[in-house]
Amino acid sequence: MRQRVESEGITDTLKADNQMEWVGRINALQSAVTETVNAEVIFV
Repeated sequence: MRQRVESEGITDTLKADNQMEWVGRINALQSAVTETVNAEVIFV
């Protein structure tokens, strides 16, 4: 998750400047990571 956050450019500055944008992007990223883990690890 940390690597994806860095690659997506989700920073603490964004969190400080626009919290709702930050939350939305983190939630979307968390869903994508969960989907990837489910597809590649659990359902293989």
